[in-house]
Amino acid sequence: MKSTSLISLSVFLILLITQTACNNEHQYDINTTDKYEKSKVSLTETEQKYPLKFLSVRGQKKKNLFGQIVVKGTIYNNAKMVSYKDVDVKLSFYSKTGALLEEDNNVVYETISPGGSKTFKSKFFTPKGTDSVAFKIERAKY
Repeated sequence: MKSTSLISLSVFLILLITQTACNNEHQYDINTTDKYEKSKVSLTETEQKYPLKFLSVRGQKKKNLFGQIVVKGTIYNNAKMVSYKDVDVKLSFYSKTGALLEEDNNVVYETISPGGSKTFKSKFFTPKGTDSVAFKIERAKY
């Protein structure tokens, strides 16, 4: 009778310990998933609020036969979660001495996925003596 009681008590304790361990592990998974989801939301909010921190642009220029400056550029989206669209690129045209001659804006009406890029091409009649072009992203929508 005592041995049956002891065995029952042992089985009960083993089941209790196993159940407690399983419940704690499950709670940990829920908390970890919850923290991950919150960090994703926080990252998304940051990327939406500060698009200029996640977008960059590079490009070059050349002159065509009609005397126009042909500008080719690429916009890069370094965000992890947010796609951007309607990116406004400011083009500044400079002389050999670094004097600002003219500024123009070029809006790229494309959607750029996270980690992606888009190319653009524009033609401008710029002032005589234009030597270089600087690119700067002014704004973008998400």
